Amino acid sequence: MSGNTKPITIGRQNEGDLRMTIQAIYDALNEKGYDPISQIVGYLLTEDPTYITTHNNARNLIRRIDRFELLQIMLRDFIGADNS
Repeated sequence: MSGNTKPITIGRQNEGDLRMTIQAIYDALNEKGYDPISQIVGYLLTEDPTYITTHNNARNLIRRIDRFELLQIMLRDFIGADNS
């Protein structure tokens, strides 16, 4: 194995649409009495859709999200980096 870091290229979804979708999923989980943050993190780590309720079509919505892009946006926001 070489010592070089392999760059990863991620597609670009509309960040505004992605935020609205995550908010809709969050709201659906909250309405059903789940801890939305824990459930979404569980899904992101495992890609197991059963972490997400079917209420308000949340499970279908989360399957449309590119997990790598979502994590990239979250990390960028967390550290205050620009969009480059």
